Formats: sequence, C-alpha cells, structure tokens
Amino acid sequence: MPVRIRLQRHGKKGKPFYWIVAADGRAKRDGKFLEKLGIYNPNTNPATIEVNVDNSVEWLNNGAQPSETARRILSYKGVLLKHHLMAGVRKGAHTEEEAEKKFQAWLDEKSKAVAKKEENLSKAQQEARKKALEAEREVSEKRAQAAAEAELPETPEAVSAEEEVEALDAAPEPQESVAQEAEAETAAPAEEAAPEAKAEEAAPAEEVAPEAKAEAAPAEEAPAKEDPKPAADKE
Repeated sequence: MPVRIRLQRHGKKGKPFYWIVAADGRAKRDGKFLEKLGIYNPNTNPATIEVNVDNSVEWLNNGAQPSETARRILSYKGVLLKHHLMAGVRKGAHTEEEAEKKFQAWLDEKSKAVAKKEENLSKAQQEARKKALEAEREVSEKRAQAAAEAELPETPEAVSAEEEVEALDAAPEPQESVAQEAEAETAAPAEEAAPEAKAEEAAPAEEVAPEAKAEAAPAEEAPAKEDPKPAADKE
C-alpha cells in the first residue's frame, strides 16, 4: 500500500496544530495513521517543530512519500539530509561514522541559527513593549494635565479683563465724533489750497519788478552824447 508522510490537523478553530504522521495514502486526512513522527505548532514564534529523525528516515527508506508541507518540515529538521547521507553509506561513498559527524555538524549550525533568530525576536518584542509603555505614559500624563487645568478656577483679573474687552467691542462709536472727523478732512484740503494760490499770484509780481529795475539801470548808466560839431574858433 502507498504510505504518505503528511500533517494531521488538531486543536481548536483559529489555533490549529498538526501531527506529522505516516498514514495510508487512501485514508482520510484526519483518519487513522500508521505512526506519529512528530508535531508542528505554527502558533508560536518561531514555530515549534519536533520530529523523530531516525523513524522518519526509516519510512523514507521504505518508500514513503512526504507531502509538500511535510517535505519542507523534514528538510528543516535535517531528515532529508540524513536520508541522503545514509544512501551514500549504502553505496560505499563514506562510512556511517562520517555520515553521523556531518549530520551532527549540520545540527550544531542549525541550532545556532535558530538561537540567534529567537534572540532577535525577543529583542524586537522588548523594544515594541517599551515603545508601547512610553506611549501609554505620555497619554496618561496629557490626561492628568488636562484634568488639572480643568479643575483650576479662573482668576478675577482674567475675568475682569475679558469683560472690559467685551464691553469695548459692544459699545457703539459716537456719531458726533464721526461727523467732526469728516468735516475736518474736507476743510483741510481747502485751507491747504488757499495759501498755495496766494503764493502763485505773488510770485509773478515779484518776478516782474526785478526785470523792470534791471531795464532802468542801463538807461541811467549810459553817458550823455557830445555835440559832433566843433565849436567855431573865435577870431
């Protein structure tokens, strides 16, 4: 009969976990199985995987075919690597001790990588928790400050100042002052225009008087003309 290595679902709705089983390929997914080889719990971070490596290798040697998900899990735990190494032992490529050393070295490297990943995840979780606590603290401080400000009574000085500002805004402007300002604005241009007109009239008269004086001055300075005829000599 064809044997399949596959996952069998367990757990409750929304939080499933799986058994890794060797079962008849014609059986139902969650039906009877031949052997339980391990567990797979994706609800943890990183996922929890436990596999019986030797029994899984034996089933693979006997011709069992893993499903796609089961193949990835077996590869992650080194089952497929050991199956490959044991095939080399049967062919005489290396001894069983050498195959075991290679497999153990691979397991050590894998365990270090997993430990490093778990450490990074724990640091990230701690930082996220720290940021969340700081955000909660800031929110609580703001709420306490707002509550303290709401409980403080208003000072009388602030109240009186606000009342004065409101009274000034509400008071209407007197109409008489507006009329006086309008009259002053209309009278000012007329007063400014009168001196300008007087100055313009006086300026031409003053300019004409110096010109007349200048014309009279050459007439006074001109010498008297002498008689061209010479006087007759007295005999």
